Amino acid sequence: MKKIISISIIATIAAFASACANTTTTNTATTTSNSNALNGDKLATIQGTVWIANEEGNSLTVVDAGTNKVITTLTGIEGPHNVQMSPDNKTVWAVSGHKSLAVAIDAATYTLKGTVPTGKSPAHIILTPDGKSVYVTNGGDDSVTVIEAATLKVVATIPAGKSPHGLRSSPDGKCIYVANVNDTKVSVIETATNTKVADIEVGQKPAQVGFSPDGKFVYVSLVAENAVAKIDVASRTVTGKAQVGSGPIQVFVSPNDKYLLVANQGTESTPGTTISVIDTATFTVVKTVETGKGAHGVVIEPSSRYAYITNIFGNSVAILDLATLEITATVPMGLKPNGITFSSLAPSPAPAAEIAIALPETKDSDDGDMKH
Repeated sequence: MKKIISISIIATIAAFASACANTTTTNTATTTSNSNALNGDKLATIQGTVWIANEEGNSLTVVDAGTNKVITTLTGIEGPHNVQMSPDNKTVWAVSGHKSLAVAIDAATYTLKGTVPTGKSPAHIILTPDGKSVYVTNGGDDSVTVIEAATLKVVATIPAGKSPHGLRSSPDGKCIYVANVNDTKVSVIETATNTKVADIEVGQKPAQVGFSPDGKFVYVSLVAENAVAKIDVASRTVTGKAQVGSGPIQVFVSPNDKYLLVANQGTESTPGTTISVIDTATFTVVKTVETGKGAHGVVIEPSSRYAYITNIFGNSVAILDLATLEITATVPMGLKPNGITFSSLAPSPAPAAEIAIALPETKDSDDGDMKH
């Protein structure tokens, strides 16, 4: 089997807003229980489900956020670089890098709802806040595929920059910001017309973006600068940069707008092992937390108490308590856990520890020499 594209853009990377208008192997989890005390303070118990894409494990792992235990692993999804829960918590979307597909999974039954062809080498996948549209970055042909979620039909293909990678919707759903990892620009897509309306110069090798909850700012990781840039959405200009760890990849803003988390992946030969915690009010790093080898994917649950970080070279997920800024648990994953997403619903009981998902036969994607 070919080495997947998204794992094969890591070496390349490491070597170096409210409105759009311009105003696997399944492992048994070993964790610290949420009922244990940390520094004398009882840990909060939350309800929810964490979904993780094991890129080289060709699988999705499902974790109960209330217990930090693996519920099941869905196998047969080749090269899943990224995964995203729909706003209604009913459908999990993933990309298959090998097959150039967007894959829709029923979150309650763990069954395949359907697949949609994408462009070459799909990387990240998101939905608009209303759940009606799905956007996929295609790193191999410099485009973004737009899918109608209800019909599983492609409705548009939009040119982006060089190797579009991470992307996110503005909170109001009016625009999509796309980080082009082999470029110096973030592209802005207007969702009403599905057209690119701007390119913003941000710095070297932007990998992922994250909106502030009010949509006024976008943060973008700059892999080749070991930094994060802050974009003012109204003016579409960079207003500042903060230095972080080695090879920053994914970023995520807490729903309460207190922290910006930045995963510092480094390289496979010299892995980064930390998350940079940035105070959004001052745009300064307030703590650097050890998470594991190759911190990559980040998601924060809606209450802003816990963050979940994939360690792509450590085959695990670290759970960060944002009240204490300490790691409270580590859960073993499949090979190369990458993208991660959160559902506020508790997981459904699973019929087995592993559930096979059969994707349609397609011509494997040409991986080229890109890595991410």
